[in-house]
Amino acid sequence: MAVRSVVFDTETTGMPVTDGHRVIEIGCVELMGRRLTGRNFHVYVQPDRPSDEGAIGVHGITDEFLVGKPRFAEVADEFYEFIQGAQIIAHNATFDVGFLSNEFKIAGMPERANIAEYCTVIDSLAMARERHPGQRNSLDALCKRYGIDNSGRELHGALLDSEILADVYLAMTGGQTSLSLAGNASDGDGGGQQGSEIRRLPADRRQTTIIRASQAELDEHMARLQVIAKAAGADALWTQLGT
Repeated sequence: MAVRSVVFDTETTGMPVTDGHRVIEIGCVELMGRRLTGRNFHVYVQPDRPSDEGAIGVHGITDEFLVGKPRFAEVADEFYEFIQGAQIIAHNATFDVGFLSNEFKIAGMPERANIAEYCTVIDSLAMARERHPGQRNSLDALCKRYGIDNSGRELHGALLDSEILADVYLAMTGGQTSLSLAGNASDGDGGGQQGSEIRRLPADRRQTTIIRASQAELDEHMARLQVIAKAAGADALWTQLGT
């Protein structure tokens, strides 16, 4: 059965949550079996307090814009139903989950405050730091590393950032994301891609020696597949295909 994942992000009035800061925007995109379904959840929330100037400089959401927007309690049921039972993915999940847990408490829904009880939480920032130690692992840095277009991200926005993070997460957990058989782009007609010439090996070539994996190597291979499955939230294709 395909794994259902929800990639999400929040914007807030500032930080930390212990200083009384609140959520003002929630954006979620749904993945089913590592494919975007087109089903999203997005809402702006009235926080009943002003945003810090520094926070507005990051996300551009003014207090005036939030006038008349629903309070979290009004959208809590719909949000809960969207994420319940899913594998949820956020960049610096501790921050976003902490704020949302606080919102459920303020809304008088303490039974929903421990999101880890009904969702599997994956922190893509912790994952990136493990894969790229000592490097910058912000969302923008990961977009550059994995060749993902984030040109529309002049300001942070919960829905846009969750869409970008979904692409980053899929690239980071899926290994090679494209297969090109094209030749040098500078060859051919004006820089367009041109297929490489197929070179066939001679029939009388010396046959390659086949070296089969030892049992220890097979055990290491299976252990590696389990690590991949844990990081991706689903069995590796190698395992799914039964090879």
